Amino acid sequence: MKRRNFIQQTTAATAFLGLGGLSALSFEPNYKKHITILHTNDVHSHIEPFGIDDAKYPNMGGVARRATLVEQIRKENPNTLLLDAGDIFQGTPYFNFYGGELEFKLMSKLKYDAATIGNHDFDNGIDGLYAQLPHANFDFISSNYDFSNTIMDGKTKPYNIFMKDGVKIGIFGLGIELEGLVSKKNYKETKYLDPIETAQEMTRILKKENNCDLIICLSHLGYEYDSEKISDLKLARATQDIDLIIGGHTHTFLEKPSIETNKAGKKVLVNQVGCYGLYLGRIDFYLDHKNNIETGGASISV
Repeated sequence: MKRRNFIQQTTAATAFLGLGGLSALSFEPNYKKHITILHTNDVHSHIEPFGIDDAKYPNMGGVARRATLVEQIRKENPNTLLLDAGDIFQGTPYFNFYGGELEFKLMSKLKYDAATIGNHDFDNGIDGLYAQLPHANFDFISSNYDFSNTIMDGKTKPYNIFMKDGVKIGIFGLGIELEGLVSKKNYKETKYLDPIETAQEMTRILKKENNCDLIICLSHLGYEYDSEKISDLKLARATQDIDLIIGGHTHTFLEKPSIETNKAGKKVLVNQVGCYGLYLGRIDFYLDHKNNIETGGASISV
């Protein structure tokens, strides 16, 4: 299926919903299909809102508020996916006490569709991560961590495909290199695979073999670095057929998504919404009756 050029202008693509309130959202009425992508990253076990006297984030965040927003948006558009880009664990006493059980149970109640794995999700070791999996009623998608020789073997998927309103949405996940960042005893025999090579293989499978209309990468690589380290921006430029990269790791808050040009000359959205569950990212795609991506709608609420 040939698609029209993806995202024509920088105004085309996202909404950030601050968890202190929700403003009215309006969208173009004349599109055939409307797909909404909601996303979080680097929540780091922040279950409750920050205190009213907090110097940086007074009365912001909290799972209950996120749940209210997600429920509102799903009522507005049932064709919605809720995704997370990793570092679910570590950062509050809830993780120290429950080891990740509460985080996974709450994400399950919010009906997350998928998440990828961040470096801090190994903070209780790979065995600690494995032990909490029964509490997660959503998929973990990890394409460039080879868990073959570990207890996590078979517990993640390299990609998944979701169908919403006849639109086939392919999702794959990329994690950051663990060596030098995570203790070897925590990730054990997990092998790190080159993210660009992995992305090229995943997009080939999703685009060519499975005819996906929309391809999303859940990335915990980080937004951008001064070094040669692979980042979301470099990934976007070095690959093709990715429509949206949902990022994490660097706690980067983008007021609007970056728009990069891939190696085929097409546009790619790159987004990340800070950390600690302070914001819920929202990207809206509009498609015609042939599932060609025509444009996206934008609104910002703080």
